Amino acid sequence: MIHCQALRWGAPGQPLTPPVEFELAKGSLTAVIGANGSGKSSLLKVIAGLQKPLTGKVMLDVPRKGSLSFLPQQQHLDRQFPISLQELVAAGFWGSKQSPEIRNQRLTAALDDWCLAGLEQRPLMALSGGELQRALLARLSLAQAPLLLLDEPHAALDELGQALLWKHIHAWHAEGRTLVVVCHDLAAVRQHTPQTLLIKSTGCILGRSVDLIHQQLQTQVA
Repeated sequence: MIHCQALRWGAPGQPLTPPVEFELAKGSLTAVIGANGSGKSSLLKVIAGLQKPLTGKVMLDVPRKGSLSFLPQQQHLDRQFPISLQELVAAGFWGSKQSPEIRNQRLTAALDDWCLAGLEQRPLMALSGGELQRALLARLSLAQAPLLLLDEPHAALDELGQALLWKHIHAWHAEGRTLVVVCHDLAAVRQHTPQTLLIKSTGCILGRSVDLIHQQLQTQVA
């Protein structure tokens, strides 16, 4: 599904790693971990095509345009933009050819799934961080893309929100989708993800979550 070949990324002239190669299989669930500034979010942007690599290339085995959905960090969203929570979530239908009736049914279901019912008409500036994050995740769920890139999806979520997040991640994974999740919560990574990509200044290591979490913790202690 995702093949990175001789890939380097970062600011011009300042690659974050030497050239790396790795492949994430179709239907896999992968956590991306690493120290602050190691390039986790930047890597997702490169995979999504939102940022150009310094060298190398990313090849995606996706069937059509619109097969990828990217969840950015909410700090990149303009909270002053004059739309309601419902309008934000409904943007997940972009490019969809479903009938208005089906869209309304799915929108209502998504709002219920993410515990957002009753908040439909609130403007973005009136939402808490957790409410906004659940709205962004609800928008993502409406897109139905086979490849999901999630940049710190747990940010601002309380215990209930995190439970909802991992419930949906496991459901999407069970549907056969490919998920790449940047996550700082190593306990959650250990519990919920079978595979991890560890980014270090010396390169990238792909392997079992439990093994790479141990490496990351050792690096932090050192």
